[in-house]
Amino acid sequence: MSGSPFYNVDALEQIAINLFYGWGYNFYRLENQLRADDLMVREKACWLLGLSRSMIEVAQSAYRRKYLPPPSRAKPLPDPDAVAGAQALEALSASIGQLEGTIRTLPAPENDRMTQRYRQEAETLVALGTCDRRLVGLAETLRQTLDGHDHDWILANLASIQDGVALMTAIVRDRQSLLK
Repeated sequence: MSGSPFYNVDALEQIAINLFYGWGYNFYRLENQLRADDLMVREKACWLLGLSRSMIEVAQSAYRRKYLPPPSRAKPLPDPDAVAGAQALEALSASIGQLEGTIRTLPAPENDRMTQRYRQEAETLVALGTCDRRLVGLAETLRQTLDGHDHDWILANLASIQDGVALMTAIVRDRQSLLK
């Protein structure tokens, strides 16, 4: 058994290191840690936005139950103001969902020789991390703002909530410009 290649620790370690280098990964490099952190932080931002979106959708459902009853002979058409409120909640949910999808698909710098040659990879990843921290902070602020509030409060504060979503969208654009 001792002559088996599976028990030669030095050779196994060398094989693993060669594979890591061949895949472009070196777990001791700061850039790799920053890249992994970038992915994790963006995932948490998306998770927080998903929670916010689900709160909006619950509020929208309650709003529709309260203000948009089924049509009857006495009132066949819904109230236009109630329809506008439902559409505003639906549009807010859609914009948060779109922002979540955009953040989820944001690129990180590639780990290739061209990136390493023409761009300071670690500095770029640090700048991306700064944008990502702001995104997470704003996503948590949005979640806290919506937590425990009903559809009437959300509609009363719709402009402020939309400003927060617009600010996150601007940060995403800034982040995208760092990689151009």
